[in-house]
Amino acid sequence: MKIASRTIFALVLVLLVAQGSEGQVGTRPNIVFIMSDDHAAQAISAYGSRLIQTPNIDRLATEGMLFENCFVTNSICTPSRAVILTGKYSHLNGVPVFNHIDNNQPLVQKYLQAAGYHTGMVGKWHLGGQNPSTPELGKPVGFDYWNILPGQGAYFDPLMIEMGTRKTIKGYTTDIITDLAIKFIEKRPTNKPFFLMYHHKAPHRNWQPDEKHRRQYENYVPPIPETFDDDYQGKSDASRLATMHIDKDLNESDVKMKPPAGLSGAELKRWNFTRYMQDYLACVQSVDDNIGRFLEFLDRQGLSENTIVIYTSDQGFFLGEHNFYDKRFMYEESLRTPLLVRWPRKIKAKSINRDLALNLDFAPTFLQAAGLPTPPEMQGRSLLPLMLGQRQADWRKSIYYRYYHPGHHNVAAHYGVRTTSHKLIYFHKLDQWELYDLVKDPREKRNEYANPAYAATVKRLKVELQRLKKEYRDEDQFADKVPVDDVDGMGRPANP
Repeated sequence: MKIASRTIFALVLVLLVAQGSEGQVGTRPNIVFIMSDDHAAQAISAYGSRLIQTPNIDRLATEGMLFENCFVTNSICTPSRAVILTGKYSHLNGVPVFNHIDNNQPLVQKYLQAAGYHTGMVGKWHLGGQNPSTPELGKPVGFDYWNILPGQGAYFDPLMIEMGTRKTIKGYTTDIITDLAIKFIEKRPTNKPFFLMYHHKAPHRNWQPDEKHRRQYENYVPPIPETFDDDYQGKSDASRLATMHIDKDLNESDVKMKPPAGLSGAELKRWNFTRYMQDYLACVQSVDDNIGRFLEFLDRQGLSENTIVIYTSDQGFFLGEHNFYDKRFMYEESLRTPLLVRWPRKIKAKSINRDLALNLDFAPTFLQAAGLPTPPEMQGRSLLPLMLGQRQADWRKSIYYRYYHPGHHNVAAHYGVRTTSHKLIYFHKLDQWELYDLVKDPREKRNEYANPAYAATVKRLKVELQRLKKEYRDEDQFADKVPVDDVDGMGRPANP
């Protein structure tokens, strides 16, 4: 007799909670997961940024752990969020591009809620549930309280959806989302630990800072990245075909004004980059200030000691490297995401981890921190032992990545493997390969795929790539067609 998937989930949930809920509620940590949208690691001073100082985000590294090598499985907003909630790759969680999440499937917040956590979600959701004609599709579930932006949301005076009720809130969205995060904790039942997903819209395109931070950067002249003038010589056609170039694809909405008369060529490119960086960094600075405000709130409430605070982004972002803005590519700036974690009771201050971590690992990490085992359907692995300084001899030595082409920015579909020393990328619809030696060429300037000296490396990495595809059960489920739904809530596909 066939058992419905919901029944199976319910049975597994009961077993997991029974296994993992031993001990007093007071001993279990609170968990705050702070995620920004499109915040590149190279725009965080703890990661050595030349662009900006982020003292409040840096505080998490000073008082906790910084992960140097955290990556995403699919560098685009909606899929990354689905991976974090499900602990599964896009081809299994059903969100390969910007479509609604099936909220009937097992989700990390459901496990935590069933285990006695008070659960909340504030800010950018971007997984559906905003369209009044299909209110249940992609709606946040497993949260005791939620208050979200519809689709991308606005930077100023945003419309918010609180437990299904729509309301416009006056003010700047980064400030408002922080206010909501603080209010959630203030109003929580104090006899339960809490799990809060506190998600900023910023610094997503089109980078609209508030006036205070705009003025702070209005005369700022950013340093030029090393690969700013990459001509893609020897690379696949993918970089040339993409429509996310600093010199020709930024528009007036992005730069907020017409360029000065007479600018062209290299001068116009530099002007575009400067305007882009001024607004992007101003948005980041507001996020940093608000995180400082939130951390100070935890301090005043006496909650810091037993609250795990995690900061990340939904993926990396190009800040002029390779003449790009946006994300999507498997190149380092897009693939890498920041990850900083503070838990004063457990994590040693100023610690650094260099193992290969994935956003696939976040859900198992939350669960283990709460005393729960990793459910069998999750493909990630808890990072908690690494956070506690426990060396894992069997930790992964390679990661698997896959990006699906939804049309935006014309980035060719591709998948690949990254190890600690090399990266192999296959643009399968172009039938073109790229290989990078990350030790000799960390900026990925030279494609070594056709270099005979790397023939053995190519062969080895192709074997590893196929092994990972099989391990993660990627059977090209979305190779020919990807689902595109209305996660914008306005009758059109959302700009991810």
